[in-house]
Amino acid sequence: MSEDIAQAERMIEALLFAAAEPLTVADLAGRLPEGADIPAALAALQARYAGRGVELAKVAGAWRFQTAEDLAFLMTKEREEPRKLSRAAQETLAIIAYHQPVTRAEIESVRGVQASRGTLDVLLELGLVRMRGRRRTPGRPVTYGTTDAFLEHFGLPTLADLPGAAEMKAAGLLSLDLPADFTVPDPAAASPDEDPLDADDAPEFHQDFLDGEGGELGAGDEDRPV
Repeated sequence: MSEDIAQAERMIEALLFAAAEPLTVADLAGRLPEGADIPAALAALQARYAGRGVELAKVAGAWRFQTAEDLAFLMTKEREEPRKLSRAAQETLAIIAYHQPVTRAEIESVRGVQASRGTLDVLLELGLVRMRGRRRTPGRPVTYGTTDAFLEHFGLPTLADLPGAAEMKAAGLLSLDLPADFTVPDPAAASPDEDPLDADDAPEFHQDFLDGEGGELGAGDEDRPV
């Protein structure tokens, strides 16, 4: 290899290493000294990097350094991406936690807005909320309560360890006008007006509870005034 080609090879190597995007032969020619044998220098550089962890590759008519294909797995990292609950879902979860067993109508009464079905779908799908039973009232509406996963997620030994309303509001976790008779539920207390679920009772999830833009769970739900 002549000294001219070797020098052109070094220059191309430096340019490609620093470039933010692939460079064409014309791009390189605009940087290298006039008369530089760019094709020969590229061929020599490609041969020198062949079989290494980083290789010289031609992509869409331009040249770039890239990770060798057989080592691409090293660049991949799988991780769970946490998603935030929407404001509606947070408020609904708080109401269920503090008022369980509670029906959809009771949730709407506390929030003052009509709950979107998707909001409850999110909480059920995440395993934070479960269908507990049916209220012994006309229509036998389903009642909701929290799960063991809810306690694990928030690091609570029992529901009796839920913080009081004042603490929740101070932490910014609860911003609701709760009833005057608000109390933390007793997880050991049975509800006298609640029957067990029937064998065929199961939640049916909507599949559109993820907001593609906001990245928040339940963010696409629209609450409407009751």
